[in-house]
Amino acid sequence: MNHWLLKSEPGTFSVDDLARAPKRTSAWDGVRNFQARNMLRDSLKKGDLAFFYHSSCAVPGIAGIVEVVREGYPDATALDPRDPHYDAAAAAASAPRWFAVDVKLKRKFKRVITLDELRAHAARSLAGLLILRRGNRLSVTPVSKKDWDFVLTLE
Repeated sequence: MNHWLLKSEPGTFSVDDLARAPKRTSAWDGVRNFQARNMLRDSLKKGDLAFFYHSSCAVPGIAGIVEVVREGYPDATALDPRDPHYDAAAAAASAPRWFAVDVKLKRKFKRVITLDELRAHAARSLAGLLILRRGNRLSVTPVSKKDWDFVLTLE
């Protein structure tokens, strides 16, 4: 099993939205970065766990844990002109450009583990956590087992 961090703006899709979804499961779609797309398509596997991270909000941070319940498949939002994630250049469904995975909420944290709190441990305990690297804007990043375990101690 691998570990990941998946970022979403809570105004678009939050951990609470996932909690309200049928079976607490939803597509993780709308990713429009090729590096992140490649991870969704090739690397996230059924059973992998990921931190659900709220970004671009008043208090960014880790809000919960999700499990990948369906591996990478073509992201239909790229082909729907009514969807905000529509990509006119994405061609046809026969040659998909963008991919999604399905995630299920394992648990919502009692409190958000804030970005500031994570940064306080960046030099020593979380040196490998990519979300803490300047300029990293990917919405999908791997998390080492060591970093995963340490973040869980902050809960």
